[in-house]
Amino acid sequence: MSPFRDPRESLGVLNAETAALLIEGTADIAIVIDDQGVVSDIAYGSDDLSSEFSDDWIGQPWLATVVPESRPNLEALLAEAEHDAITHWRQVTHPTARGTDIPVQYRAMRLSEGGSVVALGRNLQGIAALQQQLVDAQQALERDYWRFRQVETRYRLLFRMVAEAILIIDAPTQRVVEANPASGQLLGESPARVIGRPFPEGFDADSTQAINGLLAGVRAAGRADDVRARLLDSGQEFLVSASLLRQENVSFLLVRLSPLPADSNSSITHPETSSRYLRVLENAPDCVVITDGDGRILTANATFLNLAEVATEQQARGESLDRWLGRPGVDLNVLMANLRQHGTVRLFATTLCGEYGSTTDVEISAAAIRNGERPYFGFFIRDVGRRLGAEPAPTPEQPRWLEQLTERVGRVPLKELVRESTDTIERLCIEAALKLTGDNRASAAELLGLSRQSLYVKIDRYGITDQASEAPVPDKK
Repeated sequence: MSPFRDPRESLGVLNAETAALLIEGTADIAIVIDDQGVVSDIAYGSDDLSSEFSDDWIGQPWLATVVPESRPNLEALLAEAEHDAITHWRQVTHPTARGTDIPVQYRAMRLSEGGSVVALGRNLQGIAALQQQLVDAQQALERDYWRFRQVETRYRLLFRMVAEAILIIDAPTQRVVEANPASGQLLGESPARVIGRPFPEGFDADSTQAINGLLAGVRAAGRADDVRARLLDSGQEFLVSASLLRQENVSFLLVRLSPLPADSNSSITHPETSSRYLRVLENAPDCVVITDGDGRILTANATFLNLAEVATEQQARGESLDRWLGRPGVDLNVLMANLRQHGTVRLFATTLCGEYGSTTDVEISAAAIRNGERPYFGFFIRDVGRRLGAEPAPTPEQPRWLEQLTERVGRVPLKELVRESTDTIERLCIEAALKLTGDNRASAAELLGLSRQSLYVKIDRYGITDQASEAPVPDKK
């Protein structure tokens, strides 16, 4: 601390009011303590502190205004004020009426020997909040660090234990950044010697070209079809797959080499008859779509891509077929439920919506294909928008019901006519939904937006049978 050189000349003689104003303006809290350690006066530099502390400090021992842990510091501050003109800063904690604690840093000065002591305090709430934020951030960093260490340990263990060759390749340079032990065994090199070398290396010319095409496709679109590759020396064949991996601003390629058995050619090569079938399906005038058990597209022919307004099959692959059907969340669920129950669906009428807003009336026939535990579904979608034909003629009961309805106008209250008409329309919709879903009540309830219990109640109410097709005719009153 550096004192004034000549305070009497520069400051003059300050009266009590001026000194009080000076103390109030420079301190967050100023307390006057008598020689018995009792608070005789108090001043706050802001309204925030005055609202936090109670007004009954005056007349109480100063030691009673702090938490028990801070009393030794306060006693040391008062003891130091007995001997020194001005004390060092000491921190104490005051409890508030809200139950929270406020840290305050005090410096005390005795006005006269054996007289009162003036304590000037600084509010440390802001510093305490920053310190707590720093502690919380440090703890969060430590938790993240250990979590990342655990994830990295599991990754390293899995990377070493997997039986397939896994290579991590720098995307721009196509050099191997990391390789697991299995890659060294399958490629005939130690993993340390594989790292840093360009990929592909050691494959025949056709395989090298196929792998380069695979990597280029993954860099451009994020994924590509697997390719077959053969080592030049051993003749070992692999199924090569790749995926794109991004870390911060760096791109890597995760390449997997799965060894193929020696007789795999016979199981992969399609017979001539199967090849003819594939060519016919690819060029068929009707849409042909094959999906997995969840309805996600595995392959689709060019006709479907045209109706769906999709440029390439790659854009449709992996997407749900429900994305292009006219009633999202309904049509595909009805189709899948019937396929799982009956194995086939015929002439299911709906619409196909293109990516740019076009709508086409279509009929869908489908079949379920069992492949062990993984079922596949084949959908054959026909454009019926240009089909010549008239709307189905109304049944004789429908015009007669409408005629009876108009004849009763004026004789029956409108409210009753509306109620009977609503019941009739509701029954017609339920019958149409049952007919559309092949009398599958669960699918019909989903199509109508009803719960199964509500649909069953309405079917019992209207006396609808599974093969019901006639419209109700209200009785005259």
